[in-house]
Amino acid sequence: MTAAPAATNRIAVVTGASSGIGAATARQLAAAGYRVVLTARRKERLEELAAEINAAGHQATAYALDVTDRSAVEAFASAFPTIGVLVNNAGGALGADPVATGDPDQWRRMYETNVIGTLNVTQTLLPALIAGGDGTVVVLSSTAGHATYEGGAGYVAAKNGARVLAETLRLEIVGQPVRVIEIAPGMVKTEEFATTRFGGDEEKAARVYAGVAEPLTADDVADTITWAVTRPSHVNIDLLVVRPRAQASNTKVHREM
Repeated sequence: MTAAPAATNRIAVVTGASSGIGAATARQLAAAGYRVVLTARRKERLEELAAEINAAGHQATAYALDVTDRSAVEAFASAFPTIGVLVNNAGGALGADPVATGDPDQWRRMYETNVIGTLNVTQTLLPALIAGGDGTVVVLSSTAGHATYEGGAGYVAAKNGARVLAETLRLEIVGQPVRVIEIAPGMVKTEEFATTRFGGDEEKAARVYAGVAEPLTADDVADTITWAVTRPSHVNIDLLVVRPRAQASNTKVHREM
């Protein structure tokens, strides 16, 4: 069972909510009693999800937002004097080239989204989280942020940055009424993650999951996030690593070929 949020602290902002883990998290937090604010760049998909959540008897609002646009994020944050939860989910991977031939533009874009985007939203909403008296910041990192692998240096560097942001923020705001939670998923099969990483190449994307009977789903990760967020206020889940049973590490996966 999950604890219902206090009436004065029911707003949950979810970035990257137009698909995958973000969309699944929005659905589950809404079902847990939060008024979810859905942000991402794709307005139509956000509006469809908000309509779905509202039709289910919950509460959701769509807000098109690019988390790397600081002025847009500041304008968004100004609408919230208090909030209860911020889920920093916006991010993603681009490419799988070795360091020797990696595309600097892809590295830059990953860092901007995974790290600077998280920084922008967290900085601008932190006063509202503190003002609410019982706030929670969730940072979606990745097992990539905890252990490197060949072909993943750009993504590993970006997710390591997100991980360090969460760890440092927790140290810096200790004593404030805000928890900082890091969720680090391993192999998660969503409709877009691998396809986006490989520039729309469906064959390459399929090879990521080939032979893996049950990779994690977006709902699995959303369930983990919702569980962590709904623990009693004095309980902080500093770090939760979640992988499918078939994945022992970033480089060791059981495949049934």
